[in-house]
Amino acid sequence: MVLSVSCLTVSRAGRAVLSDLSFDLMAGQALRVQGRNGVGKTTLLRCLAGLQPALAGRIEIAADSLAYAGHADGVKLPLTVLENLRFWADIFGTQTITDSLRLFGLEALQTRLAGSLSAGQKRRLGLSRLWLAKRRVWLLDEPTVSLDQQAVGQFAAMVGAHLQAGGAAVIATHIDLGLDARAQILDLAQFKAKGAALERADEAFL
Repeated sequence: MVLSVSCLTVSRAGRAVLSDLSFDLMAGQALRVQGRNGVGKTTLLRCLAGLQPALAGRIEIAADSLAYAGHADGVKLPLTVLENLRFWADIFGTQTITDSLRLFGLEALQTRLAGSLSAGQKRRLGLSRLWLAKRRVWLLDEPTVSLDQQAVGQFAAMVGAHLQAGGAAVIATHIDLGLDARAQILDLAQFKAKGAALERADEAFL
């Protein structure tokens, strides 16, 4: 088991939005989190990532095993694609960036300034950090936003390779990534806290 959640209650603006949420995630598995806008997908992922405290319950995960990708790409605009990847590789202590360039087809863009990239290209660059991080559990909030069909396929292949290598992932998405039996679905509607009202958009992200 790489992640265990027991009787979790999470809040937004001091008000419980999800309660009594429990699940276990094993190596090689993905959990696909679904639910209407405002139900608490982002709030849950932020809580799992340690970006905000839970109101109640327990989260068990090994230290330094998480990689979180929120809505923001985390791209350094004044740097080139190659310089961005080298920056992250230095932070994570990764020796090579070749796989990250290849997995998202970034080879032809490596000399481009990140600030000149399209939204989809920036998203691909941001997601490529996951491979450099070498963390066992990925927490991904709507990772396919701005990606075209080809890039979605590249992302799905990267997640599949991560799971094959013994990793795990919690992914908030309505897109079927073709992970088959390796992916379970968690519908947050059944964990909506009593009295919680749906809002038009989920909680803001970092």
